[in-house]
Amino acid sequence: MKVRRSNRLVDMTRYLLAHPRTLVSLKFFSERYGSAKSSISEDLSIIKHTFETWGEGQLKTIPGASGGAILTPYYSEENAQESIDALVNEVADDSRFLPGGYVYLSDMIGRPDILRKVGKLIATQYKDQDVDVIMTVETKGIPIAQAAAMYMNKPFVVVRNSSHITEGPTVSVNYVSGSVKRIKKMELSRRTLSAGANVVIVDDFLKVGGTLNGMHSLIKEFDANIVGMTVLAESASSEKRLVDNCTSLVKVDADDSDQKKTITARPGSFMETVFGKEN
Repeated sequence: MKVRRSNRLVDMTRYLLAHPRTLVSLKFFSERYGSAKSSISEDLSIIKHTFETWGEGQLKTIPGASGGAILTPYYSEENAQESIDALVNEVADDSRFLPGGYVYLSDMIGRPDILRKVGKLIATQYKDQDVDVIMTVETKGIPIAQAAAMYMNKPFVVVRNSSHITEGPTVSVNYVSGSVKRIKKMELSRRTLSAGANVVIVDDFLKVGGTLNGMHSLIKEFDANIVGMTVLAESASSEKRLVDNCTSLVKVDADDSDQKKTITARPGSFMETVFGKEN
């Protein structure tokens, strides 16, 4: 069936967005729309120009019989800054204060609009790196990992605090909880991570880094490689961290020193890490 160009452009864009970081052949599109490959190439040029103009990603075309197009969604520097500023405004709310210097983020993690921003920001950070798996720990990090996994088109794995019979054989490590200084255990099914896999760790909040450090140790047990760590928010506390080189989208200071519980938020290390731009 012959498809009109306007309809073809819409459907091609939709399909590429639904299959990010995946090579889609010209033959596939040609047969799908009953159009010549030359016409498909022209359409891809329009889509490529549009994504790059609006700073929403890159469409790479590969010539040859086995060639095609790969869409890599990411934010331009301007769009990334806009998204970071929106997150900072959401976090800077005194009602989010929790005892112990923590910040309430569960409502943000439950919002699709916030998760889309967070997932695409994480995908932007690792757009040029070889990533096989996104890792997080139950429970609050799961929506963040899922959002990042969708934009990166990679699986995500969940580290658990206790084993489930449905997980099968597991690998476990003991780690020191940075907040309460207790020895805890985390475990991951042997089936979920392969030796040599490149792993990105994501989580919701970084205070001291005990949980992130535990996941780092777990990755080593699988003989896998850690590509990087990214969190939605990190505490501005001067407390000694158990991990280094963790990227944060937002830095937040929860202060109750004056009997008045206040939250101060500002951009984290993301813009400097990804674009070399100091906030």
